[in-house]
Amino acid sequence: MTQCTPENPVPLAPTSAFIAGSWTDLPARFVLRSPVDGRILAEVADCGTREAEAAAQAATAAFASWRLTTAYQRAAILSRWAELIQSHAGDLARLITWEMGKPIRQSRAEIKTAVTLARWYAEECKRITGESIPSQFPDKRLQVWKVPVGPVFAITPWNSPVSMVVRKIAPALAAGCTVILKPDEQTPLSALKLAELWAEAEGPGGTLQVLPSADPVPLAERLMMDPRIAKLSFTGSTAVGQKLYGQGSSTIKRLALELGGHAPVLIFADADIDAAVAMTIHAKFRYAGQSCVAANRLYVEDAILPEFTAHYLEAMGHLQVGDPFAEDTDIGPLVSETAVEKFKAQLQDALDRGARLLRGGAVQGLYCTPTLLAEVDPQSRIFHEESFSPLLPIQGFRDEAEAIALANDTPYGLAAYLWTRDLGRAYRVAEALQCGIVGINDGSPATPQAYFGGSKLSGLGAEGGKWGLEEYLQLRHVSIQLPG
Repeated sequence: MTQCTPENPVPLAPTSAFIAGSWTDLPARFVLRSPVDGRILAEVADCGTREAEAAAQAATAAFASWRLTTAYQRAAILSRWAELIQSHAGDLARLITWEMGKPIRQSRAEIKTAVTLARWYAEECKRITGESIPSQFPDKRLQVWKVPVGPVFAITPWNSPVSMVVRKIAPALAAGCTVILKPDEQTPLSALKLAELWAEAEGPGGTLQVLPSADPVPLAERLMMDPRIAKLSFTGSTAVGQKLYGQGSSTIKRLALELGGHAPVLIFADADIDAAVAMTIHAKFRYAGQSCVAANRLYVEDAILPEFTAHYLEAMGHLQVGDPFAEDTDIGPLVSETAVEKFKAQLQDALDRGARLLRGGAVQGLYCTPTLLAEVDPQSRIFHEESFSPLLPIQGFRDEAEAIALANDTPYGLAAYLWTRDLGRAYRVAEALQCGIVGINDGSPATPQAYFGGSKLSGLGAEGGKWGLEEYLQLRHVSIQLPG
């Protein structure tokens, strides 16, 4: 366990692997440092192929009984888990902030999302229903059942280390699947704490296992080649997702891949400028831009571009960068030096191509100021790469057709945002955008009961709502010949 003292005020969390319902100490461990101030948070168990094999065996054995539990039994455990997450909300929020640097207010909001997700799937699993279908034969009864797909391998990212874990494993467990979770190596403590609470909620051994790993490649390859693992649910980069896609082909795994995003924001001349500024600030700069649905490209109709830019710069000036544990902080550190180097490289590339720096650009350690660029060359990296930082280009457009063309000029298709008071335009643009999520006058459209997913290189499959639950179910046709 990590020790919570005045010198090290990190909440208690397990540091061992959680395999087959037991905490497993390993001689191999890796050091976890906080992006907040560089302190060592813990030394965490470093799992490899041996632990992957043990987890696969345990998940397979547990699935044999877990799939037979009633929806009401699973719902009761998930409900207890949700209440435990709620009762430990303060510690979990602090863990998020220590592990990845998210401002504490935003960490608390993440816990609320996680609790809502757990509660949602505790209720939704009671609504898994099949169908009876008409038969052309009087002595046959035809049914279609929905049954759990089997043991699941889940890989979660560091940017939302509690809500992303719950969003994947709650529907899997609700469906009757067992889960092996590999949390990101930068944020394992949050996931291990959730496993501790799952056990406290009386989740059976082997239904949820957590394997932290400093080098997840061998572990992932082992589980991806294992025919007992029926499904992969992955959130992360497109490059890694493409590799996992290929690895799953030999065993024909079910796949849900939530990959990179490059969200455009379209501001039309009839928009409420103050509301559009406020919500676009939120869509871009929460988590310091480290979100797959973060605004990456800001397009404003030419007629209001100067006015909008002035309002936007003023709003950016009110953003507080600093200690993520301070209640008034809006932007904390980036998660790693690698993230900072990407911020600096994209910024320098744009400047070298003639971009004008309107605000920001300063870097101190892992802390980067919110940055706005104008007159950016369309070939600049920032227009073609996910930023995952507080760096944003602003560009004008002439009309609706050009706005749609600019928004769709990307191989990614996760989220997009638009601001207009014209209902017809809202529908036309939303229908034309090539993405899975559209916010119309809304900078935060994601919600637990709705679909969450993308198209093109942003992935496949679904999370959220009933669609997230169906990802862990497969259909079975049952034909019954009546006797006599």
